[in-house]
Amino acid sequence: MGDEEDIDQDALAADWGVDLGEGETPDADEMASEWSQMVDEDEDEADADASSTERVLNQEEIDSLLGFNADGLNGGDKSGIRSIINSTIVSYERLPMLEIVFDRLVRLMTTSLRNFTSDNVEVALDSLSSVRFGDYLNSIPLPAILSVFKAEEWDNYGLVTVGSNLIYSMVDVLLGGGRSSMQLRIEGRPYTTIEMNLIRRMIEVVLEDADQAFAPLSPVHFNIERLETNPRFAAIARPANAAIVVKLRIDMEDRGGTIEILLPYATIEPIRDLLLQMFMGEKFGRDPIWEGHLATEVWNSAVELNAVLFEEEMPLERVLDFKVGDTIVFDRRPDDPVLLRCGDTLLTDGKAGRAGDKVAVRVASRLRRPKMTYAAFEQAAQMAVEGP
Repeated sequence: MGDEEDIDQDALAADWGVDLGEGETPDADEMASEWSQMVDEDEDEADADASSTERVLNQEEIDSLLGFNADGLNGGDKSGIRSIINSTIVSYERLPMLEIVFDRLVRLMTTSLRNFTSDNVEVALDSLSSVRFGDYLNSIPLPAILSVFKAEEWDNYGLVTVGSNLIYSMVDVLLGGGRSSMQLRIEGRPYTTIEMNLIRRMIEVVLEDADQAFAPLSPVHFNIERLETNPRFAAIARPANAAIVVKLRIDMEDRGGTIEILLPYATIEPIRDLLLQMFMGEKFGRDPIWEGHLATEVWNSAVELNAVLFEEEMPLERVLDFKVGDTIVFDRRPDDPVLLRCGDTLLTDGKAGRAGDKVAVRVASRLRRPKMTYAAFEQAAQMAVEGP
């Protein structure tokens, strides 16, 4: 079969060669044009096939290329556009004075809780961070007691969260438990009335110390509104709102736990400028001595006043024609008011008269608020640029 095919191909090639060699020129040209047309058609079909393979990716394919899955980020990798949209990281605005306030709170709580428990209590500041309010509620380990308090002067709310370890430790200490006794862990039951009342009293002690800690900066009173054990009932802000969380650790030898104070940014907004200070009473370069001296000199400065009896605009040609003996008639009566000016600024008006042997003007109306004219403003701006 192979030999026969070779022979047939050779014979076909010979016949083509004879035909092309013996054929006329117009037939050869026509066949060449047909071949070029067939090649062009094949290229057009290939381009059409290539264009038909192009298509638009859907959202699932885009997510797969970016590394996302159906539940969000692929493998917990926090990268990509969706991680920016769903970011739980809140930029923390540094408030230096707030850190000083909570350092003061730690010292006050150490003394107050020692008197409250009659035990050796140590309070330490674990962390000061900024989170979203919804994420914080979801991260609270249960069971816990949440206290909603109100800042009366700031007209907003805050949150105090007491962990279960501190609750049981505080109840054990207040009810006379020994120092070497093991902590009792009771899970899956609500807190009793006695436990709630004892923890409420402890939170009142903490909030009283917070009042004293903020007192040098801004007087404020924190009052307990209610106690909750379900975080959903302790919502005091929108889930996406930013808040500051202060975590305090309370140790009573072999017992203790954590207490957290949450303040939304909306709560501390009234004293935000005070919290941005680097130290107490910062004036940002203001000198009260120089301010008092400047005020004294301003009050003692001399001001030149002009009493304007009459004003009239006339051509310069007429003014140049004035001669000795000419009379200028003022369109004024003796009882018409006299305008008092300081430069181009109109201050008030008065009545012309005589005091002894001198001409005087009595102020007849209240002083007007000086308004800087455009010419005066332009002159002051020019002096500010060029200097005196």
